[in-house]
Amino acid sequence: MSSLAEEIRHRIGDLSPAERKVARVLLAGYPSAGFETVATLAERAGVSAPTVIRFVNRLGYKGFPDFQAALREELDERSASPLALYSTRGYGTTPPLVQEDDGSGTARAGSGQDVFSAEVARTLRELPPHDVEAAVALLSHPKRRIVLVGGRFTHLLAQYLGLHLMQLRGEVVILPDRDVERTAVLAGLGRQDVLVVFDYRRYEPDKIVITEMARQCGSKIVLFTDAWLSPVTHLADVVLPSRVAEPSPYDSMVPTLATVETVLAGVLAQLGEQGRVHLEHSENVAREAGIQPVDPKPEAPESAGK
Repeated sequence: MSSLAEEIRHRIGDLSPAERKVARVLLAGYPSAGFETVATLAERAGVSAPTVIRFVNRLGYKGFPDFQAALREELDERSASPLALYSTRGYGTTPPLVQEDDGSGTARAGSGQDVFSAEVARTLRELPPHDVEAAVALLSHPKRRIVLVGGRFTHLLAQYLGLHLMQLRGEVVILPDRDVERTAVLAGLGRQDVLVVFDYRRYEPDKIVITEMARQCGSKIVLFTDAWLSPVTHLADVVLPSRVAEPSPYDSMVPTLATVETVLAGVLAQLGEQGRVHLEHSENVAREAGIQPVDPKPEAPESAGK
């Protein structure tokens, strides 16, 4: 399911100049702007009320109440917790995405394969090419520091991306958990920094606060989010949405991991020899410091005469 904001972003090139004004007002104040009256929205966009109606008609809605009903339904999806999904989708009884199994696990694995394959393919197909290229450019820029922050579960993805970037380039920081260290990093944000945020539904309030702070300091923002789009979206320079359909009550991070890997592949290509040299130096330091075991020397082959 695509969010209305995502749909508007994709359709904005097909709109008339007046309708584009309505779209920009909605995106700038999403989702709350969608619950204003037609007259208020028209006034804010500097267009007529009929233009607002034509805009929602072009999106496929019969009228403004129909558009607002779809927005309410989307907000219910955005705020859905694992516990809510457990109840509404029947998990714990007969999972809807799992067929009857003979005990071997074959049907269960096949169901997961179907879900994950479809969602990864759709996510990668729908990624905005411009945003992918912009993310790669920012993350591979040698003069920019990268600061990464994730959420309750997505901090694992922030760490995954950060640890890979650390092997390929310098100035990469994963926002620490301890208050003093966290404050020090946030206090040092500036115009040369790139803040990478992972924020998915049940969006966490501290992500919008941290992003606003970074924005005020002139930092660039790269956002990894879901199809409903985090509140951080309107502050971000780059938005990389992923699907989260799952064979359980928990949102799947598999499509997001595929997005991260796609961006990493782009960074590797962009850094080229510079990235290889940095990786080689990192591994040499690790061996010398005893952090990484020395590769064993291959044994000499026995002579054929023995």
